[in-house]
Amino acid sequence: MILKKIIIALTILFSVSVFAQKQARIVEDFNKNWNFKLGDYPEAINANFNTSDWRTLQLPHDWSIEGAFDKDSKTKQAQGFLPAGKGWYRKVFTIPANWKNKTVSIEFDGVFKNSEVFINGKSLGMRPNGYISLGYDLTQYLNFGKSNTIAVKVDNDAQPNSRWYTGSGIYRNVRLVASEKLHVGKWGTFVTTPEVSAEKSKIHLEVTIDNDNAVAKEFKLVTSIVNSENKEVANFTSTEKIGAKTSEKKIHDLKVKQPKLWSTENPYLYKVITKVYEKSKLVDNYETPLGFRYFNFDSEKGFSLNGVPTKIYGVCLHHDNGALGAVENIHAVRRKLTLMKEMGANAIRMSHNPHSLEMMQLCDEMGFIVQDEAFDVWKKKKVTNDYHKDWDAWHKQDLEDFIKRDRNHPSVMMWSIGNEIREQFDSTGIAITRELAKIVKSLDVTRPVTSALTENVIEKNFIYQSGALDLLGFNYKHEDYKDFPTKFKGQKILASESVSALETRGHYDFPDGIKAWPTKHGAPFDGNADWTVSAYDQVKSYWGATHEENWKTIKSQDFMAGTFIWTGFDYIGEPDPYPFPARSSYFGIVDLAGLPKDVYYMYQSEWSNKTVLHILPHWNWKKDQEVEVWAYYNNADEVELFLNGKSLGKKAKQNDDLHISWLVKFEPGTLKAVSRKNGKIVLEKEIRTAGEASKIDLKAEKTSIKNDTYDLVYVTVSMVDKDGNLLPTAMDLINFEVSGGGKLVGVDNGYQANLESFKANSCKLFNGKCVVIIQSNGKKENIQLKAKVGNRIPISLIKINVN
Repeated sequence: MILKKIIIALTILFSVSVFAQKQARIVEDFNKNWNFKLGDYPEAINANFNTSDWRTLQLPHDWSIEGAFDKDSKTKQAQGFLPAGKGWYRKVFTIPANWKNKTVSIEFDGVFKNSEVFINGKSLGMRPNGYISLGYDLTQYLNFGKSNTIAVKVDNDAQPNSRWYTGSGIYRNVRLVASEKLHVGKWGTFVTTPEVSAEKSKIHLEVTIDNDNAVAKEFKLVTSIVNSENKEVANFTSTEKIGAKTSEKKIHDLKVKQPKLWSTENPYLYKVITKVYEKSKLVDNYETPLGFRYFNFDSEKGFSLNGVPTKIYGVCLHHDNGALGAVENIHAVRRKLTLMKEMGANAIRMSHNPHSLEMMQLCDEMGFIVQDEAFDVWKKKKVTNDYHKDWDAWHKQDLEDFIKRDRNHPSVMMWSIGNEIREQFDSTGIAITRELAKIVKSLDVTRPVTSALTENVIEKNFIYQSGALDLLGFNYKHEDYKDFPTKFKGQKILASESVSALETRGHYDFPDGIKAWPTKHGAPFDGNADWTVSAYDQVKSYWGATHEENWKTIKSQDFMAGTFIWTGFDYIGEPDPYPFPARSSYFGIVDLAGLPKDVYYMYQSEWSNKTVLHILPHWNWKKDQEVEVWAYYNNADEVELFLNGKSLGKKAKQNDDLHISWLVKFEPGTLKAVSRKNGKIVLEKEIRTAGEASKIDLKAEKTSIKNDTYDLVYVTVSMVDKDGNLLPTAMDLINFEVSGGGKLVGVDNGYQANLESFKANSCKLFNGKCVVIIQSNGKKENIQLKAKVGNRIPISLIKINVN
């Protein structure tokens, strides 16, 4: 009987403990049911303001992507000719009465830009930087148990203010956080691993505790390390004291035996769970990511991870998500990173400002080395209304917040304090570089400080002369790399940005040698009348290189830690060298719709463990036209090419070749490539001449989505003939209709001069393809996508389950 009572008591205690743990810190999604309107509405801060003619929407939201492309837009070419302006967001909500003794705050992951937040008519503050995560304590202004009004002013009117597309609005996630008065502070943990090995690792945890009570407190601080299976592998408890209305830092040191190391191939993650108890009551619980890894940059041997020599196969990424604009969605980010991972990339440079929490979390989970970048501009402007106007007042807090938010992510291995900063050309760069490096080091000494430099003449580079950089990043300059060990003796070096080659997916101008844009500075670009660029890797910017030129150089230089390609994806804005109507970049390995260009397979053959055989171009040409056929391949000695069963010869890469080619006189039929190793077939690849259009082919990336109003499914739309062959030059207008538990949130075809709205219910195919993005709408009904083109081809349907 006594044993039974003990069991019952323990069960009740366990239940209360679990409940308390779940309720100790309340984090609520605060994205839904906002009202929005373009324009300036200062009276919207008042509770009785009428929003009957305002839109109701769910955040994240980017109003610029909803607008029309306009040649005369103030944002200009660099930002894709899309509108900016001012807008207001407003939300009425009720706070539970039992939160009265809690600390309540709001967290914005990003608002572009010049945001000011009001609660019940009171201004909480403003923040110019559109990329910085920010938050405010709401507690003293709230009506507990009653209605509250929050309003956010966003001012993106002063243009141009960027060299690429920024978006406008509350474009990242928003959360409401409620905690007890005694709690872990904002970004209040910092976990480091001063010793790491496969046998054991040490963990050093700094925890900032906030006591918002009017009296001093005694509490227990409990740290648990749990593995990915949620099993505890270490713990530590201490009894602490803290004064009234103060913040104090507490230290815990722990050890873990035989930790699994985080790597790009096996990104194993642990969690640090911090719990705060007053007597026996759990008053806060807070999680911090943890990955055990060690890395090193060496002036002669490049980069190593966990003692293993590792070349950094990196890409630069801007923050936009194609047809979604700046709207941050974890499913869109995962798709983007998956495409890069499958290509063989192991690193991401966050160009050129802080990216989202979702991006950082997924880089941890998927195994990417991250160069985390703070600024594109310091005091000297690049465009009229950029961050230089806010530098003096805000750069210190922005940099500190950036480091505090991201320093626990194991994927982050470099802090970049600037990209192509103009102060590198005058002596002011010395003092600013030293100041920024000092700020970084005051918050984190475990990672090197770098900057993306453009000047490799020492006497002209004052950022380098500061002596404050731990790692030298150079943008482009591939022809000079061979001289760097002598010129920058003893320095650790990385190609922080490289290539800037141009391609349009599926468009082929037959190669006649490498083309520079322009041939020399100031010369016109000899481009195409339809604003396309050949997908053969033979067109490059005047400052850059082709993909093959750059990679041949990087792979042959052991001292180079690696490279970050400009860019992994096309991005909105910066459509150089073409003027309007070109509105997005040509630099990506993957186009804006997320469809790989041919050079993707060159990287896959070099960077990944996948066996690759890829041939280009398509096989629909004029009779007897001479076509240059390229093949990217690996894990084979040779490739033999056949046309309609007749061998056109065997070829193999010589020396440092990255592709092989044949000049072939076109005849319709089947072009077939066969790769062999030691005489045995490795892979076969066929491209057939397509006949007349017969069907719209719909391929969804997955068969089901969650009924959560956030999940996405991307559907690739292709025009095919009766045998399923892609029509590589099809440009038909496809009309779409979505019903059931989804809504259409974006369309794109990857064509850089496509001026159709990303939010339309139709899209022209470009070179046979386009992409439709569907989002859960909250209805628990299966989704149906209908695609129609005129009356000559049957309507196509695809169904997606909602669960």
